[in-house]
Amino acid sequence: MNIAIVGTGYVGLVTGTCFADMGMNVTCIDVDTNKIEALRKGVVPIYEPGLDTLVAKNNKAGRLRFSTRLEEIIDDVQIIFSAVGTPPDEDGSADLRYVAEVAHTIGRSMNDYKLVVTKSTVPVGTAEMVRSIIAEEIKSRGLDIAFDVASNPEFLKEGAAIKDFMSPDRVVVGVDSERARSLMRKLYRPFLVSSDRLLFTDIPSAEMIKYAANAMLATRISFMNDIANLCDLVGANVNMVRKGIGSDARIGTKFLYPGCGYGGSCFPKDVKAIIRTASQHNYRMRVLEAVEEVNALQKQLLFKKLSDHFAGRLQGLTVALWGLAFKPETDDMREAPALELISLMKKAGITVKVYDPVAMDECRRRLEDTVEYACDIYDAALDADAVMLVTEWKEFRMPSWGAVRKAMRTSPGVNPPVFDGRNIYDRAELQQSGFTYYGLGK
Repeated sequence: MNIAIVGTGYVGLVTGTCFADMGMNVTCIDVDTNKIEALRKGVVPIYEPGLDTLVAKNNKAGRLRFSTRLEEIIDDVQIIFSAVGTPPDEDGSADLRYVAEVAHTIGRSMNDYKLVVTKSTVPVGTAEMVRSIIAEEIKSRGLDIAFDVASNPEFLKEGAAIKDFMSPDRVVVGVDSERARSLMRKLYRPFLVSSDRLLFTDIPSAEMIKYAANAMLATRISFMNDIANLCDLVGANVNMVRKGIGSDARIGTKFLYPGCGYGGSCFPKDVKAIIRTASQHNYRMRVLEAVEEVNALQKQLLFKKLSDHFAGRLQGLTVALWGLAFKPETDDMREAPALELISLMKKAGITVKVYDPVAMDECRRRLEDTVEYACDIYDAALDADAVMLVTEWKEFRMPSWGAVRKAMRTSPGVNPPVFDGRNIYDRAELQQSGFTYYGLGK
């Protein structure tokens, strides 16, 4: 089967590479000529464990190709995936200009039947917009060409995207024709040989499922952060609370870990978009409005704890920041709590020394020389007055606390503070090692 993927961002590149690895002939399209040239040379523009190896393997095998022009290969493909970006607009709604551009290109270029599949996260009604644009373009050419539109939202977790795609817990496909259904079933058959997890729906429901799923996960995160903050006030332990409620089968254990706020490319954008979609229909998503508010405040919580510890005397301090990416196993810093914390600390006159296993280049691109860059966690802690853990990378889990304390700037009889933004450290161990420990809800 020959398919095209328009957009070589995170979703598009993972999707195209995984389809190619299952034997499909895939052409990935992007208007960025530099990116395409780099991909042809095996240079992957994003960090995702295992992706560079799969790209090189399938490129060498001839199953994965890269191009800047959909028009040149459109006659050779049966299915076209639109995986372009849908960044939030000023009002929080998804910006669909790139989705529309793809639809215009398809309508102007196609000469026989195509199945056009929206892979990007888009509001309900986008498929109909795509259908209308393609139909108008075909009509303007004086032709009558059959085509179908489908919705196939992605559910990839950054850091585990290849596993998620190769062994999905569900594949959601919104269709409104038997021809489209048959093609999509054939396309996904190699991924579902052991269990049929293919869920066909109508197109609006498929578009809504993606937003609803991310909104639910974001809600669980903000809920637990709210509970953790209350635990701090009443003297409860959020870890015990989490285990107690997670053992209820109706609730489960996932996404019940408090932290310093969610970030990334999906949750913040999708929560804003679904709130905006509701407002366009004169409805308020009151729960999600609260989810956003809690998350915004949670990103400031470690700074507040830092300020309280030093009684507001922050000017001239140095803080070691461990972790920059919004989560482990990615270099993605979009909406990352680290960005908010760095901004607050810089405004307070604090020198910030940062370290992250993979996001250092991304941080340099975003923040340039406004922070100091360390070569590891101990270098970051050198002459620091405090340590702040923001991303729970595995290599941060068991540091040599003796080495950390020796590196820090301390006064006799003073235990320097460690601010654990992910609750991965043991209070008793830190106290025995000569630190003042601050967690969340503990």
